[in-house]
Amino acid sequence: MGKAWQNSVRSAAAVLTIAFLGMAGVSAISPAAAAPKVVVSIKPLHSLATGVMAGVGAPELLLKGAATPHSYAMKPSDVRSLLRADLVIWVGAGMESFLSKPIRSLSSRKVLELHKAQGVTLLKAREGGIWEPEADAGHGYGHGNGHGHNTTGEKKDAHAHGAHDMHIWLSPANAKAMTAAIAAALSKTDPDNAARYAANAARLTARIETHDAAIAARLAPVKDKPFIVFHDAYQFFEKHYGLAAAGSITVTPDRKPSPRRLYTIRKRILEQKVRCVFNEPQFPPALVATVIDGTPARTAVLDPLGASLPAGEEVWFGLMSGLADEISGCLGN
Repeated sequence: MGKAWQNSVRSAAAVLTIAFLGMAGVSAISPAAAAPKVVVSIKPLHSLATGVMAGVGAPELLLKGAATPHSYAMKPSDVRSLLRADLVIWVGAGMESFLSKPIRSLSSRKVLELHKAQGVTLLKAREGGIWEPEADAGHGYGHGNGHGHNTTGEKKDAHAHGAHDMHIWLSPANAKAMTAAIAAALSKTDPDNAARYAANAARLTARIETHDAAIAARLAPVKDKPFIVFHDAYQFFEKHYGLAAAGSITVTPDRKPSPRRLYTIRKRILEQKVRCVFNEPQFPPALVATVIDGTPARTAVLDPLGASLPAGEEVWFGLMSGLADEISGCLGN
């Protein structure tokens, strides 16, 4: 009886051990609890995706550090990341032209093109007068020709010189719509975590609204003061906060302005008493220095991509605060 009981215990233990090992093996190969693999093109979008995925996983960023979509060349590791991704998030071909061809090889169900997302408002690319692209500006900064014109100056559908301006994240209203679109796409990809994505999106939306109000108050005293930007990237920001942009040194950042355009900018600085001309961190400061030489205008730096900020949820908030601080600081003194 005792021996039979011991054998029975040993058999039960063996069964439990086998069952445990089987369960462990299943969980080792089953990705049910794993976060979806999400790849995001640029820092501002990655910021919003990071906030929506908080507590579930972390999205991968393609353009790291100070890299910009104007000059980026994809690496083999980037292509592998795209092929392995459950979801790829980008603005669209008008911004990240380097992604256009790789994206075509992916299923449309795995791609979220945010400039087409529900609730995202688009603005037409500005043309005419000081915003007009030059037909004779055939010298670039080494950033390629995927930004609105070919080498003869002919217009083509790209970035800020297609039908629309593609810097859509610089509008807080668009940032909220993109947050909702990211949460919806993630919920379809990973329905088990849909409630978490929805809660994170609601939290992030509330943060955006609070941040927006603070920036509006900071910029209110300088709303009527004209300024000039390096390239026409800030239309969404300007319109949302009612700022008085007076023109851009160049319409597209891959095209060096002609002496005639620089003369026109200098004339506008003097005629409109422009107080500040803004450069960008990725481009040579000497050009802005030449433009403002002999004028009362000062210079500061605007960073529309958050190039100097570490990747993560705070990027969108940091870059928007940075724009507000630089503009109010340069125009307000």
